[in-house]
Amino acid sequence: MTDTLADSRTSSRMFTEGVPLVVEDVPRRPAAERAAVLEDPGFGRHFTDSMVVARYRTGEGWVDARLTAYAPLQLDPSAATLHYAQSIFEGLKAYAQPDGSVATFRPQSNAARFVRSAKRLAMPPVPEDAFLTAADALVDADRDWVPTGPDQTLYLRPYQLAVEPFLGVRPAHEYLFIVIASPAGAYFPRGVHPVSVYLSEDYIRAAPGGTGDVKCAGNYAASLLAQEQAVAAGCDQVVWLDAMEKKYVEEMGGMNLFFVLGEGADAELVTPELTGTLLPGITRESLITVARELGHTVTERRFSVEEWRAGVADGTVTETFACGTAAVITPVGTVKARTGDFAVGDGQPGPLTMQLRQHLLDIQHGRVPDTHGWLHRVAPAA
Repeated sequence: MTDTLADSRTSSRMFTEGVPLVVEDVPRRPAAERAAVLEDPGFGRHFTDSMVVARYRTGEGWVDARLTAYAPLQLDPSAATLHYAQSIFEGLKAYAQPDGSVATFRPQSNAARFVRSAKRLAMPPVPEDAFLTAADALVDADRDWVPTGPDQTLYLRPYQLAVEPFLGVRPAHEYLFIVIASPAGAYFPRGVHPVSVYLSEDYIRAAPGGTGDVKCAGNYAASLLAQEQAVAAGCDQVVWLDAMEKKYVEEMGGMNLFFVLGEGADAELVTPELTGTLLPGITRESLITVARELGHTVTERRFSVEEWRAGVADGTVTETFACGTAAVITPVGTVKARTGDFAVGDGQPGPLTMQLRQHLLDIQHGRVPDTHGWLHRVAPAA
């Protein structure tokens, strides 16, 4: 049983020049079923009623853009993505606002990064305006799935994959661009608690000239074995080191890292510089801006494991946290390594970590003025 169907129509939105976004009839789940999911959505476990799909063919460009019912994909067994991993993705969130409207956070930055990822994998880029149109249309259609609980959001996953049926190592001639959405609670089930991390000394995430600075699926597949090592060592996450010397900290799992030096108003933040092997995180960039506005010095530079260890020992490094779209900010409490374990601070989330987290969440949820124009209004107040 479903609620009433949405009207089938050609949207006034254009996906890209000459290609309208066609809105199909989409069955809607009953309100009671949706409400039950939104009580405890978890992360990445439930999906909304709709999705956006567009197809690319060499010689034609982007065609057949549709907002349609969420459903399984049908792929040829020889589809290029299954063999040669031409696959990229993004992650962004839609936030319920105090006035009843819905806004996404810095989607233009996601659109620009999606273009960079596509070019690196020799894929045809989705025009930035088309990316925004697709995300807006999905949020607008499924706005009833935007949760309103504390710090809950609607997580959007745009992705692109090669679907041409062929076996041969070359860029494909046919692709799908898809956007799906999932109501989301806390990324880490325990909430804002310091995580334990394991320094990976056997594997690397990315090397110079590789794909570390884009969001391609292969980066994440290659990280899974090291993450299993971290879990086997009793840790929540893996921390990656640089590929050349294995002495400089780069990322935690799929998140950027920050180190707090000192305390109070004079505290300095250090985050690993973007060397081409790290993902240029949108949350990272936002926190750099916010921290500087709060009067803190923020330095982007290389930061070694030994500086981290020594700083914790002598009190120079008072806090460490990771950041990303999914988890926002996650404190780091303990570090395990073959060269010896160490703890950061007193085992509790640090004051600057929590201040930055709350300030960013307040901007995203519309609780404080958005002085940077980061919020992109998608759906007006109901």
